[in-house]
Amino acid sequence: MKLYYSSGACSQAAHIVLHEAGLEHSSEAVDLRAKQTAGGKDFFAINPKGSVPALDIGGEVLTENGAVLQYIGDKAGNESLLPGSGIERYRVIEWLSYLGSDVHKSFGPLFNPASSEEVKQTARDMVGKKFDFLEGKLDGQDYLSGSSMSVADPYLFAMLGWTGNFGIDLSKWRNLTAFRQRMEQRPSVQAVMKAEGLA
Repeated sequence: MKLYYSSGACSQAAHIVLHEAGLEHSSEAVDLRAKQTAGGKDFFAINPKGSVPALDIGGEVLTENGAVLQYIGDKAGNESLLPGSGIERYRVIEWLSYLGSDVHKSFGPLFNPASSEEVKQTARDMVGKKFDFLEGKLDGQDYLSGSSMSVADPYLFAMLGWTGNFGIDLSKWRNLTAFRQRMEQRPSVQAVMKAEGLA
């Protein structure tokens, strides 16, 4: 497997899960503005959507965080990362869906340099409402699904890393702050932060 990622982007989640699972893989950074890989290839030729993550699984390229994370989770065969069946599996998928469609989407205007300050503030407020919900869900538990890290947790971790760039004070949310600190202690997260130049 080969992961195409951009440092600090949502692809960081797949990068972490690959390390957490101990799956053999390679990775290559992508300049999302230039749409070029570190090796000089046209990224649109790899993923016509032009976004990360993109996971080459041997002749095919899988895209979209929710799909990539589930694929890696299934390949890992680790019930904590992604249960094989039952309601626990669907709870993890539920978290992936919420993070992708609600939380990640709320950050959109903050990434757009054409957004006015008013639009950006509205986005910050929306992110804050999503964080309020997550804060409550993390009350009394270490990870989104309970006591063990699932494939959904690195996705949340990646997005929490964006807060400082957009004027969002994460310390307002005690449980989210503790979650981020807990994740930072994992060897898989430390390895990826170093690999992505963020350590």
